[in-house]
Amino acid sequence: MSIWKRKPLAQLLAEAADSEKGLKRTLTAWSLIALGIGAIIGAGLFVRTATAAAQNAGPSVTIAFIVAAIGCALAGLCYAELSSSIPISGSAYTYTYATMGEFLAWIIGWDLILEYAVGAATVGIAWSEYLNNLLTNVLHVDPIPFAYCHSPFQTSLTGEQGIINLPALFIVAVISLLLIKGIHESAVVNAIIVVVKVLIVILIIVLGWHFINPANHTPYIPPTDVFTDEHGVGHAYGGVMGILGAAGTVFFAFIGFDAVSTAAQETINPKKNMPIGILGSLAVCTVLYILFGHVLTGLEPVEFFRTSGKEASVANAIIHAMGESYNWLAQFVTIAILAGFSSVILVMLLGQSRVFYSMGKDGLLPKAFSDLHSKYKTPYKANLAILVIVGAFAAFIPGDIVGDMTSIGTLFAFVLVCISVIILRKKEPNMVREFKTPLVPFVPLLGVFVCCAMMYGLGWTNWLRLFAWMALGIIFYFSYGKKNSVLNNPEK
Repeated sequence: MSIWKRKPLAQLLAEAADSEKGLKRTLTAWSLIALGIGAIIGAGLFVRTATAAAQNAGPSVTIAFIVAAIGCALAGLCYAELSSSIPISGSAYTYTYATMGEFLAWIIGWDLILEYAVGAATVGIAWSEYLNNLLTNVLHVDPIPFAYCHSPFQTSLTGEQGIINLPALFIVAVISLLLIKGIHESAVVNAIIVVVKVLIVILIIVLGWHFINPANHTPYIPPTDVFTDEHGVGHAYGGVMGILGAAGTVFFAFIGFDAVSTAAQETINPKKNMPIGILGSLAVCTVLYILFGHVLTGLEPVEFFRTSGKEASVANAIIHAMGESYNWLAQFVTIAILAGFSSVILVMLLGQSRVFYSMGKDGLLPKAFSDLHSKYKTPYKANLAILVIVGAFAAFIPGDIVGDMTSIGTLFAFVLVCISVIILRKKEPNMVREFKTPLVPFVPLLGVFVCCAMMYGLGWTNWLRLFAWMALGIIFYFSYGKKNSVLNNPEK
């Protein structure tokens, strides 16, 4: 039994072709772009932008968006080649299995749990915050008590202790059940939400541009300093390290285009449509992000985002900087953000369930995760297991902690995807590639460098969490995965 045994490419392609026994192909290129935008525009833009400005970069958060976008574009070109060449569920996990062997495939699969599951929990927590904003500022009713919308590790300014985040748990449960019903229905709901979200972002950019105070953009790149947050953690603020740290933080805002690749086995003509879906959604969002970051940091000074803004920074900044006459926009933003967060959770839970589905088929996770519902043809047991995992994170862990864990986990996945392209070009030079990453190995190696730079900017606390998570994964692999692997135990 070898932990470096690779899954034969012919076997992967045969599985992709055998769609009659597997997942239904219903997604078009436009569906994929909408899925990508649905995942990308959400908590990252509406919450993490303010966090990055407050903790790391100030107004230069726009430069951080450009750095993050470059890293994502380089990785996206690699994703596009792999997903069009190996159009099967599992994303980076599947690509790594075909190129670097079972052990690293397990590592990346375990890492993707950190990306999708913890990412969905982060957005669920942000959804909970904006729900209270909706209740108080739009519906003018009492908010949910602090104890029932915050984790046990959080305490209010008045000393009230959190118990459980019930709204976050609720939204995760509802979307998990929707995904069990079917991806086509989920994609239709997502497409409607995407139109509303993009409209909101454009409205904020156009209307907010007239209220930008140039003083808030001076200096655009703050001098090098250290900012200590409410948990006592120091963050590099200003200068190059501040921009790199912010890039790692706002990188969370780009997570989602890679989730498109997990739906390859449910896509019509994936060799053509996967690259369009991945790169198209990334291009649209990058332009919107840079403009949005410029407007938001121009409306209020950095201190506002550190104190008054918090999770509901966008709605609060609109009311504070643009005046009561724009209260309708703040209310519209709150409603749209709630819907938008829902679509982000949907795509992340979709990605996670498809990774579980692939790992279950390979025997690295319990085989039940690969069972499809007799009527809906969805991996319903995987969805239910994820509901429990994500629900626990959303209900009991603070949002800022899980947000940075998601970023570092995703960056690590991107590094392995970039390396996979180089290896596959060497080992399978004659493989049919409908889309080719340009300038290999230069583009993949540059992707590795930029992603590693952003990981470095996230600081030692997140590296520690990543190593702890990976240590748990290695223990699980040697105690369960290796013994039950279909590839290593064909007789089972």
